[in-house]
Amino acid sequence: MQKIYSSSKYKINFMRQKKIAFLLSIMLTIAVITGLFNKGLNLGVDFTGGIVFEIRPEKQYKLSQVREFINTKSTSLGLGEATIQTSGKEDLLIRIATKNTKNQKQISSIIETIKTEIEQKLGSKTEFRKIDFVGPQVGGELISGAIIAVLLSFMGIIIYIWLRFDWQYGIGAFISLLHDGIITVGVYVFSGIEFNITSIAAILTVIGYSVNDSVVIYDRIRENLRKYKNIPLDNLIDLSINDTLSRTILTAATTLICLLALILAGGDVIFGFSFACFIGITFGVYSSIYISAPFLGVIRLKGYNFKNKEILDSSI
Repeated sequence: MQKIYSSSKYKINFMRQKKIAFLLSIMLTIAVITGLFNKGLNLGVDFTGGIVFEIRPEKQYKLSQVREFINTKSTSLGLGEATIQTSGKEDLLIRIATKNTKNQKQISSIIETIKTEIEQKLGSKTEFRKIDFVGPQVGGELISGAIIAVLLSFMGIIIYIWLRFDWQYGIGAFISLLHDGIITVGVYVFSGIEFNITSIAAILTVIGYSVNDSVVIYDRIRENLRKYKNIPLDNLIDLSINDTLSRTILTAATTLICLLALILAGGDVIFGFSFACFIGITFGVYSSIYISAPFLGVIRLKGYNFKNKEILDSSI
């Protein structure tokens, strides 16, 4: 049996837990898909259509009081529930969903009515920094565009990995990225955080990070595949993961620390994006180790002799 040499100080047998990891991922995926169909996403006005106000109040306010009078007024006007977030130190971001399609004249009248209500409650010198209206048709176009953007990113990544490595690596990367995308969507499903256009950016950020991690491990697997022709595949994968583990730990740790700072101090406006990225990237590291790499053993990896099935417990 060929002796294995590793430059890594880590000697962790990751592949010993691969079946448990596969089972965990399947259970999480099923839970997210079930939650998506039963509970659904809390779609923001970017997708459902609605009115957005960004204001700087003249008077001091309590967020609960602002939410109460805005929701009372929006209900009386036949609108949906309002979501209110702080933006910076003084500003408020108010999103009010429109339940039914309304023409421009009706929308203008509704905006003026809400502006008057805000000025009465928060002061006549309240500054309206931004007022936007997103119609249902625009929201539908944004949904279509978001789906196309995610699918194109998946296709581009898979084609890149296929051309750089082999088709087996492309399948492993696809399964891993699909897993990470579903988990990120699950954050929005189970937390109830508003799903808007920045949520699509979070999903794309997660899969971009995940594929970067997978490519590093794949590159080391291909390199070790040339060096060691007669060792069990699980040992070769363990060797490759351990060789790149210090890089994985350092990059993941610095990224997650930055995201944690954004979660704690970034404010409500970017909280959903930061929190989804934090959970998604954490699972992205997990999937690079326990899904994309081990999946190469499920399919017949090109260049590997599958006649040797013995696992060397002492090698890693």
